[in-house]
Amino acid sequence: MKIHSILCRFEHSKNERESWELIPSAEASRSKHRRCGLIRSLNLLLLVAVAAIAARGQGVLQAPPQEAGLGFEQPSGTQPGAPLTITLQDALKRAETNSPQFQNARTAVELAHQDRAQARAARLPSVNYTTQYLNTQGNGLPTGRFVTNDGVHVYRLWGVFREDMPGSFFISAGPRAAAYKEALARESAEVTRRGLAVTVTNAYYTLVVAQRGYAQAQQSVQQARHFLKISQDLERGGEVAHTDVIRFQLQFNQQQQGLQESQLYMENARLNLAVLLFRILNENFSVVDDLDMAPPLLPLVDAESMARNNNPNIRAALTAFKQADLNVAIAKSTFYPTLTLDFDYGIESNMIAFYSRPSSFPNRVPQLGYFGTYTFNLPIFDWGMRHSKLKQFEYQRRQARFDLSFAQRDALRQFYSYYNETETSWKELDSLRQSADLAAQNLRLVTLRYQAGEAPFLNLVDAQNSLNQARGAYNAGQARYRVALAQLQTITGSF
Repeated sequence: MKIHSILCRFEHSKNERESWELIPSAEASRSKHRRCGLIRSLNLLLLVAVAAIAARGQGVLQAPPQEAGLGFEQPSGTQPGAPLTITLQDALKRAETNSPQFQNARTAVELAHQDRAQARAARLPSVNYTTQYLNTQGNGLPTGRFVTNDGVHVYRLWGVFREDMPGSFFISAGPRAAAYKEALARESAEVTRRGLAVTVTNAYYTLVVAQRGYAQAQQSVQQARHFLKISQDLERGGEVAHTDVIRFQLQFNQQQQGLQESQLYMENARLNLAVLLFRILNENFSVVDDLDMAPPLLPLVDAESMARNNNPNIRAALTAFKQADLNVAIAKSTFYPTLTLDFDYGIESNMIAFYSRPSSFPNRVPQLGYFGTYTFNLPIFDWGMRHSKLKQFEYQRRQARFDLSFAQRDALRQFYSYYNETETSWKELDSLRQSADLAAQNLRLVTLRYQAGEAPFLNLVDAQNSLNQARGAYNAGQARYRVALAQLQTITGSF
């Protein structure tokens, strides 16, 4: 309450009593109590505002998060040892949650949205409250003032309304620029999301193919062991030479090495996917093998229509061009006049009161009032600075037009490239599946012929290798189609 004591002490000083004469003692006492009460109310309001701001600050400030150490986690909702089953859609959602690049893009969208809200608010008049106390040295005259003030003590309690209207105000430059910025951020986030979908799809089906390859390697080891046993039985019957047994033993050893390599490849693929899906590295999960349920490819006409309407790169380039065009309009608006409106309402007097009775007037007069200031500023000469800035923005608009044209051409190139890749991989699936079936049938027939002594060892080894290659090619072809489909959807959107 120090402010209150000081103001009251100044209020009752001798110089002020000389400035305000012919006020009865009772009236002065009531005026004094009113002024002191008003000061107390203002101080109380100030203390409440400070306390509210401090409480709000305490609510905003939070303890810093603890640093997470390197470790593994169990998937939520499962018992220890129970793997979490993840589909491709689950993987995409988890990757969006844990990807720093996508979260950064999403944060940019949120920041741009707040910039847009601030730009809209900036067009509205600002409202402030200001309090001033002007303490002037007295000179002993009846007026009591030493400099050009209204008295020794002057109090100003004003509500200030202000509106700035530059040339860009009349074209809504601030909100429009913020809207373009938010649109660019959204398109950038969409590009990041679609690119992340390609990365996750590739890692997901790489793991699926690795799991299939590991299962096929296990089957190949079993087949090699079976062939080794057949050759040993035939050797004991005198039907084949010992060299066949040695060759089958070598084949069995190679298949075991292949099994170990397949296991290593599968574990690496699991780690590559886990780092995308989990905030703390977790390998205790399984993926759903849906390669055999691939969605069909859209017709070219439908895909072209989606690419024209859902391409974020084109929308971003078009928005950038509109933003550059707006910058040119803003630069031109700097040549126009600027209008500023100030409206003040409140008290400016020698006492804090709603009414006063000066010595020169017998009746009480109100102390509340207003005044307005209207400023009109016309730019005349600035040594060509505004004209130079206008040229800069015109150059940027020209470059944005070139970028838009190139983005359209590049989008067409990407679309046809991705569509041709997807169409080719889709058409090859039937032949790859047929080759795998034929290779399995060939191995079965060659095995029967070898057991009957009608086929040499090399035919059996070639049949087994052909089956492994055909199955691996079919698995790789299925994964290639899924990844190509995800790449095509970066241009067309999901379908």
